[in-house]
Amino acid sequence: MREALVVPRLDLLRLLDALEQPGDVEVDLSSVSEMDSAGIQLLIAAKREAALRERTLRFSGHSRAAFDLLELYDVAGQLGDPVLIHGGTN
Repeated sequence: MREALVVPRLDLLRLLDALEQPGDVEVDLSSVSEMDSAGIQLLIAAKREAALRERTLRFSGHSRAAFDLLELYDVAGQLGDPVLIHGGTN
């Protein structure tokens, strides 16, 4: 069974912890090689959580896999971050 998660669970916990600290939080998606609808849901949930905590959360360095799914589900605008694809085979 293959898992296609945006971030491992431990990293998700770190992300939520980072939202409790002062300063902006930026998540680099450049190393994401696979992503599914659960990954999209995690991104949206993290953005909502950041908004509830009145924090700034940005996603950057979108891999091809991340970009393709954001486009497929038409949620790039909902996340509110500029979507730039960085080179590589991802």
